[in-house]
Amino acid sequence: MRHNKKFNHLGRKSAHRKAMLSNMANSLIFHKRISTTVAKAKALKMYVEPLITKAKDDTTHSRRLVFSQLKSKAAVSELFRDVAEKVGDRPGGYTRILKTGTRLGDSAEMCIIELVDYNENMLASKDDKKAKSRRSRRGSAKKSTPATEAPAAPKAEEVVEEPKAEETAAEVVEEPAKEEPKAEAADEEKKEEN
Repeated sequence: MRHNKKFNHLGRKSAHRKAMLSNMANSLIFHKRISTTVAKAKALKMYVEPLITKAKDDTTHSRRLVFSQLKSKAAVSELFRDVAEKVGDRPGGYTRILKTGTRLGDSAEMCIIELVDYNENMLASKDDKKAKSRRSRRGSAKKSTPATEAPAAPKAEEVVEEPKAEETAAEVVEEPAKEEPKAEAADEEKKEEN
């Protein structure tokens, strides 16, 4: 009987299940993203995330513990060298499961499981979201603009405004000079009249 054991056996004997999860973990470490069923992805997530946590501490002991699970020197070196460096500041949650629909043959739920720090598209969209300014509930949506657009416009205006300010100063200086000859001409006319 199962009696509150939450472990998914995946319809396999223990040796087959361990070998399958080890192979899937190797593939995930090498390719950074694999396509599989949702049940296998959830089991793989529970299997590979503790290994990535152990990879943060690069000691001989942790390498041996990870090697006993993965059984591949190349995967262990990739995990400790590249993956651990990228996830060094992340406190967990190293993988992401994205559901992709059902498989055509048996209608099994399929998904993509990937390492979070290696998806460039999602990282770029996260940076865009951080760059956007916060909206208050009172203001309308039309007034708020993304922060990426707002700084670009004033910089362009500043560059344009500076020459305008110099031109207006030059015009101000030129205008009194033009008025003085008029004033002098008016003085001369008054003198002639006298």
